[in-house]
Amino acid sequence: MTTFSPSTWRTRERALGALRPPPRLPLSQWIESNLQLPEDVSALPGEVRLWEFQRGIADAISDPDIERVTLVKSVRVGLSTLLTATIGSYVANEPSPILLLLPTEADCRDYTVSDIEPIFDATPALSGLLSADEGGRNTLLSRRFPGGSLKIVAAKAPRNLRRHNVRVLLIDEADGMEPGPEGNPVVLAERRTMSFSNRKIVMGSTPTLEETSNVLRSYATSDQRIFEVPCPECGEFTEILWQHIEWEPDKPETAAFRCPHCEETISERFKAAMMAAGRWRATCPDVKGHAGFRINALVSPHANASWSRLAAEFLAAKGSPDTLQVFVNTILAQGWREESEAVDESALQARAEPFGLENMPPDVLIVTAGVDVQDDRLETTFVGWSRDAALILGHVVIWGSPGDDTTWAELDDLLRTTWPHPRGGTLRLDSAIIDSGDGGWTERVYAFCRPRFGRKIMAGKGVAGTRPPAALSQAKGVKLFLIGVDGLKAQILTRLARGRTIRFSDSLEPVWYEQLASERRVVRYVRGQPVRRFERKPGMRAEALDCVVYAYAARTLVTANLDRREEELASVGAVPPAVKPVIRSAWLGH
Repeated sequence: MTTFSPSTWRTRERALGALRPPPRLPLSQWIESNLQLPEDVSALPGEVRLWEFQRGIADAISDPDIERVTLVKSVRVGLSTLLTATIGSYVANEPSPILLLLPTEADCRDYTVSDIEPIFDATPALSGLLSADEGGRNTLLSRRFPGGSLKIVAAKAPRNLRRHNVRVLLIDEADGMEPGPEGNPVVLAERRTMSFSNRKIVMGSTPTLEETSNVLRSYATSDQRIFEVPCPECGEFTEILWQHIEWEPDKPETAAFRCPHCEETISERFKAAMMAAGRWRATCPDVKGHAGFRINALVSPHANASWSRLAAEFLAAKGSPDTLQVFVNTILAQGWREESEAVDESALQARAEPFGLENMPPDVLIVTAGVDVQDDRLETTFVGWSRDAALILGHVVIWGSPGDDTTWAELDDLLRTTWPHPRGGTLRLDSAIIDSGDGGWTERVYAFCRPRFGRKIMAGKGVAGTRPPAALSQAKGVKLFLIGVDGLKAQILTRLARGRTIRFSDSLEPVWYEQLASERRVVRYVRGQPVRRFERKPGMRAEALDCVVYAYAARTLVTANLDRREEELASVGAVPPAVKPVIRSAWLGH
């Protein structure tokens, strides 16, 4: 074994010290001294001037004593620029292997083209540092520069993470990343930093579901900093939360902040001065090396984040859990807590009302349908849509094999049905999605839907995860909609728990309610990470639930102007006779 004398060690230490990078400016100072925003990136192009809460986050990122930074963020607080600024600072001042993890490949490409390239080109200190090299090794999502590299990787392709060892890991929109066959991509990415004792891990995201949120789980292990502002009246510091914003009934323009200490109402005109005098406070100061920040849109100086504007957005969103969740996640930076894991079919049936396909409620403006394909029948649920509720109008079963043309001819007749509307006009089916996921009948579904694309009768296939409700794909010459059934089931379950946002016709059979309540939401741990799933209750069938999910997805295909639709329905004219669907109760025994 080789040994060294004390003098040799001192010589080595001096040599190593000479190789260490000089002390860096705090990131906030570097940004305000160098970063330039072009017009196509920011509404305020030119030199960057950070808000006070941004400075605290930036300086934690550049603090060598802090290994991890977690950002629980809302929209409208300008934090996306900090991500690019962090990349720019490391490229220019402390070249290192850098990895940026985003949810999808499309996110990676869009971020590179819309943020990194324009900001690097507009900033003299960064211009040319990520340009193409002579060897052709640089690509859109992989750049080399003197002393380091930048890789931009999609979480949906975790195999890409195996090839990289990085010192700086940046994770954006972590709550959009779900565990896959190899585990949680966030954890996989963090393992690529283990070779570096001076690593830096920065995770930021708008939170989504409270029980499975990556960013909230990370924030809980940090020093949990909150941004507090002083009250102009009493001087006490407070983190402004939604319960502190008040306004007169039906007058969101009067929204103001009520100080929880002195109970005084503070006008919007004091907001800018309050934010400028704000400070970050660690609520768990014993935690070292992990700085956590939580910031909501209530402190944003943006005009479109004024308290009156946010109050108006809340009033528009509160009627539906779907839109309310978006407000809670993106404006308040809070995780959404779903209300129940299961629903009681008896309680749902007790809410039935005297309406249906033959007795259309006056507030229904749109009709969609979901069709489930079984080996001996086609089942269809019709859903009517008012401005703020979904109304289950009826359920129809067509007996016959999907292999027989007559079965599909009967479905075609059913989907062509028109219904007189109480306002005087006529309603027709606006869109329908037919399940093509059963491999035995996929070709027959495609053959039926292909010529009916103009009527918005589409083939659909359910996929697990947080995919959008109806993402267009192509399969064998037919438009196929890949439907995120987990997200839609969560919306439906939340609506059911909240009461009146889903209403039921009294024509529905008891077994229909049993099938609607046939699944329950559970959280399972996959490789140590919580994953939300829907599981079938033992011995239950789920045709009704599947039909409603597809009818919900079909609603996303309808872009009708509701004001114009109301005018059309109010026009008095000849009303074609409705074809009365026959609901055959014999299906209960099958």
